[in-house]
Amino acid sequence: MRSGREGQDKEDIGAVYAAKSGLYKAVKRFADCVLSALALAVLSPLLAVTAVCIRLEDGGPAFFVQERMGKDMKPFRLYKFRSMRVGAEEELPALLRANEQTGHAFKIKNDPRITKVGKVIRKLSIDELPQFVNVIKGDMSIVGPRPILVWQMEQCSAYEKQRLVVRPGLTCYWQVSGRASIGWDRWVELDLDYIRDMSAWTDLKIMLRTVPAMFDSRGAY
Repeated sequence: MRSGREGQDKEDIGAVYAAKSGLYKAVKRFADCVLSALALAVLSPLLAVTAVCIRLEDGGPAFFVQERMGKDMKPFRLYKFRSMRVGAEEELPALLRANEQTGHAFKIKNDPRITKVGKVIRKLSIDELPQFVNVIKGDMSIVGPRPILVWQMEQCSAYEKQRLVVRPGLTCYWQVSGRASIGWDRWVELDLDYIRDMSAWTDLKIMLRTVPAMFDSRGAY
């Protein structure tokens, strides 16, 4: 991975992605669909138990659907297990001043909206598993920049928006390098580094690093 943006502001990341092999892109999409279908099948007992636990805690819905910004700045509906109390989105404006992340992202280590079950599934990234459905639908890829909220991405500079010339992903360099412990500027650089580095080998390495990263509490909130 490379770091630092010196001399990169004029780099056309879109052209970098366009130059990637068409065979690689086709294989990546095929692998996304096959691996996501297998993951949903194998993890179905865990998904069922998680849904029941969420419902039992407060009686609210097990799933949470939220609009995120996707490839080429096109919004899509992202699926997650609900990890916050019902109505948490309406409480966000009151919490913005407590934001512990930099730039256009929002993270609070002890977010008061997170439920007891939510703390567990967030720490282990179980809340993200329904996004395998997004991958099958073509909204996302298994490996790619994590999608942020539409209003947050709209505030980004043209340089920062380049991270979404590709499909957003379930995991990425940021996800396996410390998650929320990494500031926004470095997060953007890691995503652009991924686009530069994109290959089957890069994707495989990130996927292999994702499993141990799920059990690493660093930045998991």
